[in-house]
Amino acid sequence: MSPPKKNTDTAFDNIKNQVLDSIDSFIFTKDLSGKYTYANQAVLDLFDKKLHEVVGQSDDVFFDLKLSVQLQKNDQKVMTLGIRVESEETNYIKVLNETRTYRSVKKPLFDEQGNITGMCGISTDITAEKILQAQVSEQKHLLDTILNNINAHVYMKDCDRTFLYVNSQVAELFGNKAENIIGKKDTEVLPKEMADHFYQSDSVVFKTQERQIIEETATDEQGNVHHYISTKIPFLSPDKRSALIGFSTDVTELFQLKEEFKKLATVDPLTELFNRRYFTEQADKEFIRAQRYKLSMALISIDIDHFKSINDKYGHPAGDKVLVAVSKQLQTSLRQTDILARIGGEEFSILLPETSAVSAMALAERIRIKQAELRIIGEWQGEITLSVSIGVSSFHATDEAFDSLFSRADKALYQAKNSGRNKVSYL
Repeated sequence: MSPPKKNTDTAFDNIKNQVLDSIDSFIFTKDLSGKYTYANQAVLDLFDKKLHEVVGQSDDVFFDLKLSVQLQKNDQKVMTLGIRVESEETNYIKVLNETRTYRSVKKPLFDEQGNITGMCGISTDITAEKILQAQVSEQKHLLDTILNNINAHVYMKDCDRTFLYVNSQVAELFGNKAENIIGKKDTEVLPKEMADHFYQSDSVVFKTQERQIIEETATDEQGNVHHYISTKIPFLSPDKRSALIGFSTDVTELFQLKEEFKKLATVDPLTELFNRRYFTEQADKEFIRAQRYKLSMALISIDIDHFKSINDKYGHPAGDKVLVAVSKQLQTSLRQTDILARIGGEEFSILLPETSAVSAMALAERIRIKQAELRIIGEWQGEITLSVSIGVSSFHATDEAFDSLFSRADKALYQAKNSGRNKVSYL
């Protein structure tokens, strides 16, 4: 004989209530007037009430509805429009004297005729999650503010060459927005040649799993070359993939300054020819090479005749223009291997590797003629003409150092001057 159906339903309801009461989420039902018709144990614990103290009550008993506006709006949508609503609700709970945030799902209840009779809802307390999200968001904002304002390009890439993060300086350098770069491979946002250039040092980090400090270059959209000192550090990404963090500091100005210092150390600032120091360094090297391999080598020393009178008559600015004009004319007579320098004042020297005395004398004569053909005009009356005296020497097997050639060329120069100037002399 089967048990009465009423007893079966009662047993089922007890089981159902036990299940609902064991759930941590807040489960409830309301009628069309907004009064509670059911609340599980989580709701009762929240309100610190018994079931009979909740059923029949409206939300204004438990919530400050002025501070719980979304709760009312969602209930109204469900029961007037008959739709499912899922949203976050921020509610002020009177008994706790505090605000809580919930993720709520609310659905209408219908009778057998399809009429709305109320609503049911389930809410999950996400207050701690929202606080944590706010903290993470604030920390991210602070971190982004710092990283976007430090004087460095900061980025993160995984071993597949995908950008995990770039700061605003990197985005600006690449001519794109950060959100358009993150999640893409370097080859998708950079020219392949540049991407491969950067990946050379990236691959060393991934291979060795050690910090690397290197010099790198990049060209911006305007074609300007930038120089960087980059520090790349290995780390594991959240999904345990090998990745790196890169910090690149733009040292272009320092690089340019370094190049200027290097230039000042080797180049005469007025004529932009090599200076005496660089010339003697290179000459010593060429002398050793000529001595070791028994090669020919020659030296030409040039002095502008009566240069003091040019300065006295036209002024020192005119004298400077004469020196520049002579320098440019000298450069037109040289081979790529020849070394031309301003030795001092109005004196110049040309080192001629693997050149015989005969060839050097022929070149010297051509230079003398070309210099005599110069006509220099400027902010003065008339034009300046000039002549040069030239001394030539060549490498001898008995020479012990370059100074021997230099001394002979110098003596030959003064011999040319003493014999009337505008001449070529050899010793």
